[in-house]
Amino acid sequence: MRPIRLSEPEPEPPGGATPEIFAAGGGAAVVRRAVVIGNGCAGAESQCFGLLRALGLADRFTLYRAIRPTGGINKWLHFLPFSFRKTLDQFHRRVFSDTRFAALVKGNKFVQYPVRNCQSFGLSSVLEADTQKMVTMVCDTFEKEGPALVVACGRDTISYASSIRCLAPDSVFVIQGQQEVPRLLRRWITPQEPPGPNVVLTAGALHQADSAALRSAAADWHAELTPLPKPLVVVNIGGPTRNCKYDVDLAKQLVNSLHNVLKTCGSVRISFSRRTPQKVSDLILKEFSTHPKIYIWDGEGPNPHLGHLAWADAFIITADSISMLSEACSTGKPVYVIGAEHCRWKFSDFHNRLHERRAVRPFTGLEDMSDSWSYPPLNDAADVAARVREALAQRGWRLG
Repeated sequence: MRPIRLSEPEPEPPGGATPEIFAAGGGAAVVRRAVVIGNGCAGAESQCFGLLRALGLADRFTLYRAIRPTGGINKWLHFLPFSFRKTLDQFHRRVFSDTRFAALVKGNKFVQYPVRNCQSFGLSSVLEADTQKMVTMVCDTFEKEGPALVVACGRDTISYASSIRCLAPDSVFVIQGQQEVPRLLRRWITPQEPPGPNVVLTAGALHQADSAALRSAAADWHAELTPLPKPLVVVNIGGPTRNCKYDVDLAKQLVNSLHNVLKTCGSVRISFSRRTPQKVSDLILKEFSTHPKIYIWDGEGPNPHLGHLAWADAFIITADSISMLSEACSTGKPVYVIGAEHCRWKFSDFHNRLHERRAVRPFTGLEDMSDSWSYPPLNDAADVAARVREALAQRGWRLG
């Protein structure tokens, strides 16, 4: 399960009375805004945005980002806590650098490496994560805008979210998405089994592909996708990760299996992700780019992903992407997975949960893609949002 930790319930003031500023229905007790603390990873940040959509705060948030220093000495320090790495990087910058580059002494040479910040990602609306600045912003605007929801996801954001909760406990409600603890360490790291009431365990990843988003996408892609022969099969290809390692052999397996099922497909649309290796995409393009039943999105123009979720009759997805699988399994449509045998740790547990829910089947190349089967769709964002509303109500707050 993927744990999401909510703020602990606040103790009642003496006598059980609630301060007027937090009284139910009072303006200051209405949460109208959010602070998102991201780590630059699309999958992690999408979970934050998906929860905000479910809470009705999708257009009322400020995004801060904790970006790990890269280059130079940092590639050997990936195991260190984020705060320590950042402090060490700042020390190197002060000692060895100008405003743009830090220098690392290597032998008798200086090797320059870029110091990344939010601007290097081309996102002028993203602010660099800074605990004191975030606390100051929340507290200074409290009287006018009320309390804030702080939503963070990823290991590098934990220290920021925890510090904000400690420094501004009356002004924020903190939600922290966490990685699953390795099974070997759960006995020591996770003291409560099942977890306490402030921890929500989800089956998959939170995401933004809710019913409203799919209805909108269905309208946007109606003209392009509805005329296609049925069944429409969507193939989403990711890329190997640390916990799901594979090579071009899996792509060859996918090619062979797709050839075997094409006779039962009306049309097929293939998309790659940012992580798809060039040799994998080249192989797929070589095999299918001229096939009359198959369209391969080249990355140009509008991204058809939401349209595919809305209009597909079935999905074939590589096992490495928890986000893509969670989105597809929220539709209740057939989902076939290839490469699950290469996964370990949280990826393996995730696939086991999907199989237990009968939401996915392995893609073998023996399927009749016109066969339809269904299951209760994953709805993790709505489930977590309901728990958040309950926790806010216990505190005398509400969403507005």
